Amino acid sequence: MPSVFCSWSGGKDCCLALYRAINSGLDVQYLVNTVSEDGARSRSHGISSEVIRMQSKALDIPIIQGCTTNENYEEVFVDMLKGLKKEGIEGGVFGDIDYPPHREWEEMVCRRADMQAYLPLWQENQKALMQEFIDADFESVIITVKGDFFGEEMLGRKIDEYFLSHIKELSKNRDITPAGEAGEYHTLVVDGPIFKYRLALLEDDTIEKDGYHFLQVSKTGLTDK
Repeated sequence: MPSVFCSWSGGKDCCLALYRAINSGLDVQYLVNTVSEDGARSRSHGISSEVIRMQSKALDIPIIQGCTTNENYEEVFVDMLKGLKKEGIEGGVFGDIDYPPHREWEEMVCRRADMQAYLPLWQENQKALMQEFIDADFESVIITVKGDFFGEEMLGRKIDEYFLSHIKELSKNRDITPAGEAGEYHTLVVDGPIFKYRLALLEDDTIEKDGYHFLQVSKTGLTDK
């Protein structure tokens, strides 16, 4: 099977895509993550780049992090892929579910690097994907919520059956996607069947910015499973 990388944000969707890719026989050699120009935080969810590196250690999969700006994001990403191509990496795994512009961009950057794009979750039912994630015994906590839908008290909550029922109840009166595909919330995965170690969150703080509540994790550790 082809050797691939997994585009990594630290959250549940890319983690489930990684899980499926591994189970399908794809040889996942690297995680790929983009960070801010100063290297401090990931571009996707604003997670500390050090926390992302600790996830990589917990999974025992090497990570490549590229510093980007809004202006050079695409070129830096393509350059990372071209470097991986020289190492024999043939494709990339992405965790998008149903936003066509994201898929179009991912397929385009992979073409530029002469790679194949794999989207294991594409167009699947979001509620079913969430249930699969929970049933597989992944552990994930909420690190970002949009204030229009959730309060600060949701930060740090686990993605579990209770959360799924909460989403279902809220969806009766508000347009909330089960997997948060419209940016309603973001997560950080701390354990699961493909983790060699559990990621322990040791120090954190909460902030509010631009209508969102954030759980900023400043210190992590690895514990035996």
